[in-house]
Amino acid sequence: MAVKEMPHSDVIEIGNQFYIRAQSSLADSRTLVLMHRDTFAIFDRNGDILPLGVGQQGIFHNETRHLSRLEMRICGQRPLLLSSTIREDNVLLAVDQTNPDMHVESGDFLPSGTVHIYRTKFLADGACFDHITVHNYCQKDIDIEISFVFDADFADIFEVRGQKRERRGEILPQEVDQSGIALAYEGLDDVLRLTRITCSAANCTMGDKHMKVPLHLRPQEETSLLLDIKCLSNGTLAAKPTYDDALQEISTSRQSSPLAGIDIFTSNEQFNDWINRSKADMEMLTTETAFGPYPYAGVPWFSTVFGRDGIITALETLWLAPGIAKGVLSYLAATQAASTDPERDAQPGKILHEMRKGEMAQLREVPFGRYYGSVDSTPLFVLLAAAYYERTGDLDFLREIWPNIEAALRWMDDYGDTDGDGFIEYARQAESGLLQQGWKDSQDSIFHANGQIAKGPIALCEVQSYVYAAKSRIAAAADDLHKTQFASQLRQQAEELRARFTPAFWCDELSMFAIALDGEKKQCRIRSSNAGHCLFSGIASPAHARSVADTLLSPALFSGWGVRTIASVEKRYNPMSYHNGSVWPHDNAIIAYGVSQSACKDLAMKIMSGLLDLSLFVDMHRLPELICGFPRRPGKGPTLYPVACSPQAWAAGSIFMLLQACLGLSINAKESRIYLKHAALPESLERIRIRGLRIGHASVDLALTRHAQGVGVDILRRSGNIEVVSMK
Repeated sequence: MAVKEMPHSDVIEIGNQFYIRAQSSLADSRTLVLMHRDTFAIFDRNGDILPLGVGQQGIFHNETRHLSRLEMRICGQRPLLLSSTIREDNVLLAVDQTNPDMHVESGDFLPSGTVHIYRTKFLADGACFDHITVHNYCQKDIDIEISFVFDADFADIFEVRGQKRERRGEILPQEVDQSGIALAYEGLDDVLRLTRITCSAANCTMGDKHMKVPLHLRPQEETSLLLDIKCLSNGTLAAKPTYDDALQEISTSRQSSPLAGIDIFTSNEQFNDWINRSKADMEMLTTETAFGPYPYAGVPWFSTVFGRDGIITALETLWLAPGIAKGVLSYLAATQAASTDPERDAQPGKILHEMRKGEMAQLREVPFGRYYGSVDSTPLFVLLAAAYYERTGDLDFLREIWPNIEAALRWMDDYGDTDGDGFIEYARQAESGLLQQGWKDSQDSIFHANGQIAKGPIALCEVQSYVYAAKSRIAAAADDLHKTQFASQLRQQAEELRARFTPAFWCDELSMFAIALDGEKKQCRIRSSNAGHCLFSGIASPAHARSVADTLLSPALFSGWGVRTIASVEKRYNPMSYHNGSVWPHDNAIIAYGVSQSACKDLAMKIMSGLLDLSLFVDMHRLPELICGFPRRPGKGPTLYPVACSPQAWAAGSIFMLLQACLGLSINAKESRIYLKHAALPESLERIRIRGLRIGHASVDLALTRHAQGVGVDILRRSGNIEVVSMK
């Protein structure tokens, strides 16, 4: 195999992979993420973009990588990293660097630690601002050169994930003028994508994918320059704000986010770090769309609208920020399928699974431009609408989207139940679609006890729980819209489903519900976290719910960090797999939420404690999409999943649902009441203060204190008509 050394000797190319020398400072593979709306970037800890490993780093806009390489050098050498961090609000990346030992062009020796480089970066709409300040701490004048090397492969996000294309568009010749360098790509979709790089330094010289800035600095002198990177499509470019104006605009917009008015503070500083990071991640991932705020699923692979992810994230944060739920419902109502399209698994009334904007999606090389292949998004949409109405009492909005709710309910009855047995099943309509269409959508995620992959149509246990919750809870809104007969029908359908569910799905051998029924209505007898999603809806009897909760806490399912997706005793268990033994924070949050109204909160508190401990071991206290499911070992941290999205919206939102579960917190807007049912807190949380909890125009500040007999509640401030009811 050919070995090729890159222009800078730290990087070596072998085949199509990039590697680094072991002694190189590049050996630190940790990355830092910035995101603003439809633009995100993954940098190394120096703020550079390097084509290392499988090459995930880059600046991406509308799901195309507009910059695949960006390296800053001082006198031709890579600066030494002192420190780097993302600001607490996720807006700004700050990097401190210095020079290594080196000889400058004059021949003089410059010892390391002489020059300080301070680099700050942030993203705006389709732009990256890179501000560099250089300070000379030498006792004499110095002449140095700051240079930049860059490249743009314009890879579609699916190419970056590893999907091969038979042919691509054309990379166009570089264009250079006095103001900067332009790299361009004409796609097969006839879209001209362009990356324009400009430098503020008047003496900057430009060449083949590089820029050089010579600097003369007197002792203690400091100078600055700005690298401005813009991503364009067919020549379109938003307004060009200055560095300061753009930074101020983004910082201001974060202050008006749906979560901005909420303040949660506890006696545990580590818990505070976790919740503050989660809040900042939610604010970064929540993108303002034409229909309101929508939490994009995660960086890097899912930085776009996903139906299921958006709904679950909205449910996780509903008690704090119902505006997110309203934005999600509005967007999904506007994109609801109106016709049948087998390639996209679309049917009338079905709710979106995934939305993509990239070249491959537009050319239908992948079916995900507007794809509907999820069996649970539609009942979850109705469930979110019902929960939003309970939380806000916003009947006008429910009236506005009611046709969409009815269409979703019709889909469940007319298309979701393919064989008329009363259960919702899935089977893809085209070979290009997803084989598995629940939240565990890996091809091998649904199987029998002998390890054989189940043949469809597949009826998942948790989907029936979602349908039961959706129909039983949306009936209240139907009543208030004077659709009383329809409300009665919905309640009857829900109870009929509840009566059918347990005989079909309960398995005494497992002490829990089977993960699914296959196409022959045979149980897939697998101990799984899916059964935990049957706790919150009420579809399980109290006795069965207790049995499920106990089984989820058994060593085969509870790793010590959280509940595994499947038990360690199952045939296909693999703690390093995506869905067959891993631990997902959002999955655990939903499981914990199932006991929120119960007097026994052991399940919720153990999950809360496990994920709190996990937050101590991960960078920035940011819970990733998932971790490996290895058992927790004394004195050792968790085993991370190598390509997990981080940040991930429903992982960030999990802490809010976990806290809600432990406190047994629910909000009834029609009664203007906050209920706390059998509130409990783990030993690690002695006190919690929640400020700015709102119902309509009223708000309240609460203090909760853990006691041996339970949790005490004090009202610190109350504005407007609002009542707090604590039930023990």
